[in-house]
Amino acid sequence: MAQLYSSLKPTPMLKDELDIVIPTIRNLDFLEMWRPFFEQYHLIIVQDGDPSRTINIPKGFDYELYNRNDINRILGPKASCISFKDSACRCFGYMVSKKKYIYTIDDDCFVAKDPSGKEINALEQHIKNLLTPSTPHFFNTLYDPYGDGADFVRGYPFSMREGAITVVSHGLWLNIPDYDAPTQLFSWLYAGTLFPMCGMNLAFDREMIGPAMYFGLMGDGQPIGRYDDMWAGWCVKVICDHMGWGVKTGLPYIWHSKASNPFVNLRKEYNGIFWQEEAIPFFQSLTLPKECTLVQQCYMELAKLVREKLGKVDPYFIKLADGMVTWIEAWEELNSQDETEAKAPKGKDE
Repeated sequence: MAQLYSSLKPTPMLKDELDIVIPTIRNLDFLEMWRPFFEQYHLIIVQDGDPSRTINIPKGFDYELYNRNDINRILGPKASCISFKDSACRCFGYMVSKKKYIYTIDDDCFVAKDPSGKEINALEQHIKNLLTPSTPHFFNTLYDPYGDGADFVRGYPFSMREGAITVVSHGLWLNIPDYDAPTQLFSWLYAGTLFPMCGMNLAFDREMIGPAMYFGLMGDGQPIGRYDDMWAGWCVKVICDHMGWGVKTGLPYIWHSKASNPFVNLRKEYNGIFWQEEAIPFFQSLTLPKECTLVQQCYMELAKLVREKLGKVDPYFIKLADGMVTWIEAWEELNSQDETEAKAPKGKDE
């Protein structure tokens, strides 16, 4: 009897309400390390690069696998809004998911350990972050007053202790920091005033903020790369502030196993290093109209302002604004009440 019980796996949190989205160009051997934490969840794998290449996925996982041919087939002309040869392609997985929550992770990220040597269940911590409130309107000097053993500090207003809905949980990483190319080369950290979101260890409420999680036009055919997650983060933060929602950053940690080539990254980031000096003040100065009560409305307003203001910086931003509009149109089509399910030709592992 004891052996019978020990073989039963406990049902993880939000098992049927969360998809794990993974962008990749390689075999997903890294999933073996995550098996204890991911195996019972549904995976959406977005294959970048050559669609004829076979991606090997360990047995036992429930997944859908989409490549560029699938993206073109499902979205038609609107596939132009999905980046190619850039991890920004992951946002296609957000669009086709039917779950309330998304967790996205890169394929060079592994399970970290806490100081006692215990493996960290990053996904479980993200879920706890999303299911507990945030405190965006008044700073609390403890990391998370809603966590185990924590509370509000003396002087925190009682009227604000209910907090705000959390829609984004931004985790961090050990071993290889996610530097920009100049920092990788010269070991200095670029100081920014907006939330510098990284997409390699990120969870969010898809139903609430999903339409704003567009990772932009990056990679092949574009004059910029590696700014996809930061662009999404700037847009998301402005909209969350407008809607009164919370964003958490910090826990959980994962182990980032390798760094990409900083010289290659510099070529991808070169324009962005200059353009961010215009983009960040743009986002800092934004005030969305009170008439914008839906995320889609907020995002369309952002697209209009990107075209008007940042389009003067470089024509790329006009193209990006067009991509933002197309993204919302495609999101609405795939997520309407009478939608036709978008199925990948490669499905569950039997």
